[in-house]
Amino acid sequence: MSPLAAMPTWAARVIAVQIIAVLTMIAIGLVILLPFLGTVLWFASGREYPQREVRRPPQFAPWATEPAAPPVRTRDGRSTEQQLADLEREIAEERLRAELARRRREEGGTV
Repeated sequence: MSPLAAMPTWAARVIAVQIIAVLTMIAIGLVILLPFLGTVLWFASGREYPQREVRRPPQFAPWATEPAAPPVRTRDGRSTEQQLADLEREIAEERLRAELARRRREEGGTV
């Protein structure tokens, strides 16, 4: 006869509840502990990064920096506002040409 068979049923239930509680605590502990251990191992193992060349001078040496590139100029001497006005004028001319072509098609090409 097994030892559990000789026990009263209430005692077996208490032991079962205690086992379930222990297993629950182990599961909760693993859920909390494993990510923490993974993080610790990640940082503990580290990673070797290759040395890179420093191509630019340090920020604290302004005399060692290269001069700034000159501003880019457009080929023509027009300002941005003049260029925009010219583009708007071209758009308006294109609309007028399209309107004229549409009217000629409607009238049969007599105009």
